[in-house]
Amino acid sequence: MYSKKFGRILLGFYSHNTNVLSVIQRRLATCPFSWSSACKHRKQLLQRTTIVSSERSVLLCQMSTQSASNTTVDPEELRRFQALASKWWDEHGEFAALHSLNDLRVPFIRDNLMSLHRECQPGRPLGGLKILDVGCGGGLLTEPLARLGGHVLGVDPVENSISLARLHSSSDPELGGRLRYRACTVEELLGSEEDVRGEEKEAGEGPFDAVVASEVVEHLADLETFAFCCGHLIKPGGSLFITTINKTNLSYALAIVAAEQILRIVPQGTHDWDKFISPADLERLLEPHGFSVLTVQGMLYNPVTGSWCWSDNTEINYALHAVKAAEEPPHRQAEPEGRA
Repeated sequence: MYSKKFGRILLGFYSHNTNVLSVIQRRLATCPFSWSSACKHRKQLLQRTTIVSSERSVLLCQMSTQSASNTTVDPEELRRFQALASKWWDEHGEFAALHSLNDLRVPFIRDNLMSLHRECQPGRPLGGLKILDVGCGGGLLTEPLARLGGHVLGVDPVENSISLARLHSSSDPELGGRLRYRACTVEELLGSEEDVRGEEKEAGEGPFDAVVASEVVEHLADLETFAFCCGHLIKPGGSLFITTINKTNLSYALAIVAAEQILRIVPQGTHDWDKFISPADLERLLEPHGFSVLTVQGMLYNPVTGSWCWSDNTEINYALHAVKAAEEPPHRQAEPEGRA
């Protein structure tokens, strides 16, 4: 996610996407940084991505026949979020954009789940559903999902974030029976699920009706392991919700060239363009694990109002809803002839 300060400086980029690169080029004319070197750097990244993509196909085949053994945790990302763990519930701080993103992502999750689960309870549209929030941080999205009636488990590898999430939720006694947190990775959770398989589980534990990974996958070290775990943690017919950053020229220009190399708003190396993923690549990643993508919707952030809106443009941020294939219905014996 971009910082609030970054959003203000890049005002107008979202509404005039076609002019973004020309604006950056004009800025480059007055600074020692070379646009041609930036393009050359991006070309090298693309070449490296092509190699990684071919390796990914092999890894997907291997992952489909073995348990997850790799880790989704990037040590650099872990250290970065450890430093920010105390700031999750500051609505005007580093996570301000995530607070306002709830205006889109909560209804997106709710409405899509309601369309699949018709037996909704009045006032609690997610009542009875088990939901896993991966990379939950301080619980910014976890709490609203629990207030809609869901039995929600939030997991995050940063223990300080989980401690803050528990503390914040403790002020609302109504959440006590439906909201739980664990300081672990998704692969560690899968391992514990397998260890207790066949035993009675606490409310909120898998298999899950839905897994949510909002603004998470662009920080993971291993997307294949993430997809593998989701495929095993979600029930047949269950949902996977992801919001993330696309891998496009525009996302490279904004998150890498402008933010780090020209404007120096964030330290160089904060964003890793190799970790961004397009909707098409994300769909290809999920398909071997039994998922079918139903919806991909673009999202745009307005730095003036601090709010988000839906868009047909998926070049920067987007939301994705995929559904895991349901189990085949039991074979029905043919009715004898002559019966209606």
